Amino acid sequence: MNIGWQEILLILLIALLLFGAKRIPELARGLGKGIKEFKKGLSEIDKPLEQEKDEPKESKNSKEG
Repeated sequence: MNIGWQEILLILLIALLLFGAKRIPELARGLGKGIKEFKKGLSEIDKPLEQEKDEPKESKNSKEG
């Protein structure tokens, strides 16, 4: 399913009618901030997983014994 330029133009026109010209930049800014926070959250989840991979297995075994 490919979206052509006509469909994108139609979506933009509908958004303009629904929200008005003044609200669209605010909505885009909020969407950008949301995506940034989402990516930040994903990277924070990955950090502990990478640290576990980097730890040697011997140190984990010595803690158990």
